Amino acid sequence: MGEPLLREVAAPVLRFDAGLAELIADMDETMRALHGAGIAAPQIGVSARVVIFELKENPRYPHIAPVPYTVLVNPLLRPLDDEQEQGWEGCLSVPGMRGLVPRFRRLRYQGCDARGAPIDRTVEGFHARVVQHEVDHLDGVLFPQRVRDLRDFGFEDALAAQMTPMPD
Repeated sequence: MGEPLLREVAAPVLRFDAGLAELIADMDETMRALHGAGIAAPQIGVSARVVIFELKENPRYPHIAPVPYTVLVNPLLRPLDDEQEQGWEGCLSVPGMRGLVPRFRRLRYQGCDARGAPIDRTVEGFHARVVQHEVDHLDGVLFPQRVRDLRDFGFEDALAAQMTPMPD
């Protein structure tokens, strides 16, 4: 947090080549090393509209339904309705902090995979939350900017009693 690149809109990906494959490999390695549910290219210092996400068994999210491994390039998000839900979020770029963030419950996302093949999915719940969180990074937005009440933002250990696991 505070890194200038994290406040900028990331550049669109124009080539699906070895450079993109190397970027994705670096993102994947970083996400797994830090037990993240997702990561965006700006978080590793690259201005590119690329996110990856996955949730299998993750110690940071023990009560959440799995989210399939996805590489999403040049994503577009479209909420399916106005329904939002509050959920606790953390971020690899804001270590040790959590905040209660409203997100659309259901959405459609489109983009391309690592080879340029189209992706078009309709998702809900935690899957929708992860996609929104990661795509926010591509638009220069960090989750604390989405917290509505700063009483619901702070250090994980201080908030532990009031944080409830998100439903599957």
